[in-house]
Amino acid sequence: MPSVQPAVTEPAQTASPHQTRHSHGLDQFCASIAGATGLSILDLGGVSQQNVNFLTSRGHRLHSADFLRTLDAWLDTAEGGETALENSLLRECLNFPERSLDGILAWDALQFLPDPLLSSAVQRIHAVLKPQACLLAFFHADEKLATVPSYSYRIGDASSLVLYPRGNRRRPPLFFNNRGIEKLFAAYHSVKFFLTRDHLREVLVRR
Repeated sequence: MPSVQPAVTEPAQTASPHQTRHSHGLDQFCASIAGATGLSILDLGGVSQQNVNFLTSRGHRLHSADFLRTLDAWLDTAEGGETALENSLLRECLNFPERSLDGILAWDALQFLPDPLLSSAVQRIHAVLKPQACLLAFFHADEKLATVPSYSYRIGDASSLVLYPRGNRRRPPLFFNNRGIEKLFAAYHSVKFFLTRDHLREVLVRR
């Protein structure tokens, strides 16, 4: 496995503590779980009361894990080698029975994983999702940037997100164009893209 570079943490935006924008990907994700109750959804962006309230008010169960915090905690200690990193991420964030989840909100976390760790995570996600369940993930589309902003994503409503800056990180180790993303999720049933004005690919993947 290639070496994993520590995150670059820079001061968050100061002009505005957060921003709100429309999300076609979230809209489609919410449509995929509409009309059902008692679903199990995983949020890989960490615990958010706003997200908990949104999903539990619709009768669903929300599980939370902070993928990027787990990654950064390992980078701070760097104990046990990169096999330990892979085991830690999969154990702490994706430790669910096979075909037990009805949806996963990965936000922008997956793009910061190096290959083959990324491939292992995508395979594990495929295993824990139920057939036809959806994954929502974001990938930056500007390959010229040295660093990219990372956010905590809060659900405003079924089609809008509130973005809270988590600082900038080094540009993802892989550039994710549409073909690369389709290849990454080749084992899944379908991949749908939504390109936003801020050079962010919203990707809805159906298991």
